Amino acid sequence: MARASRASASCDRCLPPFMKHKPLPPAPDAQAPEIVYGLRAGLAVFARRPDDILRISYGREARREIEALARWAAARRMPCLEVRDDELERIAHSKNHEGLCLHTKRRAWLGTNELADMLVRTRGASIALERVRNPYNIGAIVRSAAFFGLDAALLGAPAPHPGLPPDAVRVAEGGAEELAFARTTDLPDTLARLRARGISIVGAESDAAANAFGFSFQRPVVLVMGHEREGLSERAKAQCDALVVIPAAGPGTVGSLNVSIAASILLAEVVRDNLLKQSVAPVQATPPASPPRTRAPRRR
Repeated sequence: MARASRASASCDRCLPPFMKHKPLPPAPDAQAPEIVYGLRAGLAVFARRPDDILRISYGREARREIEALARWAAARRMPCLEVRDDELERIAHSKNHEGLCLHTKRRAWLGTNELADMLVRTRGASIALERVRNPYNIGAIVRSAAFFGLDAALLGAPAPHPGLPPDAVRVAEGGAEELAFARTTDLPDTLARLRARGISIVGAESDAAANAFGFSFQRPVVLVMGHEREGLSERAKAQCDALVVIPAAGPGTVGSLNVSIAASILLAEVVRDNLLKQSVAPVQATPPASPPRTRAPRRR
């Protein structure tokens, strides 16, 4: 969020209907397979955890993109069916299937101790979300976290046990396969346990005093983003070693950023030192084209 963890209420009102907040469905049967839909999301599962794939359904328009996946499935005699769009929509419970639906084994989740062990061992970084419920926001944040090389994402929400909405997996464009995931129904308590292991907890909040730009994020670190409109709870803020703000350019009518945009900006700051070490090939400017030469008319 922009001035940091709080997206303005008016922002959700101006979203198109398909992006507005929808309550998350109840926690599914722990034994039932998961549905992963979306072309990039499905192909990322194939690349990172192919043994979890149980069944493949695809549309005609995706035939070329999933050739390798189809050959792999045929070699293992795995169900891999070309179906109509209405059947894909039925499987995905969404029109946004992008021509590919996978039935997979359920995603593995880290416990709090496992998350702490990983972050301490690798001096890593994680994003934590407190009651961020819009799957488009969750997916965009996961995508950014994967892009910037974070290690994990910690999802905090009230019961039923928070999960990763299928639409968030699609929006993440494969990023959900690049992170380890942990979840909790009491994020402040989980943050306290991580903090006790020496992990730095930094929250994003619109009324914080510390400027996020140039802030020194000490690793291992967890960056905490709050609810789209309400920001971080008081209990969550109490567990933060520091609160940071994304400063606005000046007074104006827009008082905040969307939480996914704010998260992207802050994640870039978390990994700033690593980014500065990256060698980027210089891009040579193309010289402007010379105007065509014209011959002076010959005098007769």
